[in-house]
Order: sequence, then C-alpha cells, then structure tokens
Amino acid sequence: MADTIFVLNGPNLNMLGTREPEIYGADTLDDIAGQLEDRARELGLAIEMRQSNHEGHLVDWMHEAQAQGAKAILLNAAAFTHTSAALYDTIKAIRTPVIEVHLSNPHAREQFRHASYVGRAARGTIAGFGALSYMLALEAAARI
Repeated sequence: MADTIFVLNGPNLNMLGTREPEIYGADTLDDIAGQLEDRARELGLAIEMRQSNHEGHLVDWMHEAQAQGAKAILLNAAAFTHTSAALYDTIKAIRTPVIEVHLSNPHAREQFRHASYVGRAARGTIAGFGALSYMLALEAAARI
C-alpha cells in the first residue's frame, strides 16, 4: 500500500474557483485534488483530501492521520492559520510532519494574516504560488 499524505483544507476553501479568483486563482479544490492525485501516483503516494469549515474536524483529522501512519499532512488552515491555538497544539502533539500550505502569500496581505499559529509548529511553509503551492508541498512531503 502506498504511503498516504493527508491534505486538509480549512474554511471557505470549498469556494475556490469562485471566491476572489484574483487572490486565490480559478482552480477549484477538486481541480487541485486531481492534480495532487496524479502527481502522488507518480511518486508512489496516495492522497486523502478533505475540507471543512469547522476547526474541530481539522484537529480530528490530524489525529486520524497520525493513527493511520500517514507520511505527512499538508494543511491549508485558511483563516484558522491566524487564530487557532488548537491547531498549533495539535501539530505539536502529533509526530506526523505537517507542511503549511497557502495559495496566496499571507505576508503580502493584511497585517492580521502575517501571524501564523500553524507556521510556528509546522515543519515548513509553502505559500504564494496558487495551486502550485500544493504541488510543491507534496514534493516536499515525498522527501521527508
């Protein structure tokens, strides 16, 4: 069985493709999932792609990723990035490496987006490259 990478997505990412495309691009989350699945197969990996608008789901899914022995977690926590001590605590509590992912560059946006609870605990961060951010994060996950 292939190593699995959990790809967890937070609030409003279900709206990709229609939500502020000038910031987030025209790709939907399903488009990104398809691209990730194709590349993951080439790398001998499997993808478990999920999205929720609820913080607790992200916490539960990170626990599940560890329990299932996932190779890594790609986490786009969206707005929870800047507010969630719970996500920070979860990343610190699990052994599964977490890579923070963002479509946009939070540091080039509003001041409140410059702080990242997720980034303080994650193995690394890839941001600012649109849908390519996910692909770059997958490449990194394959190598750790």
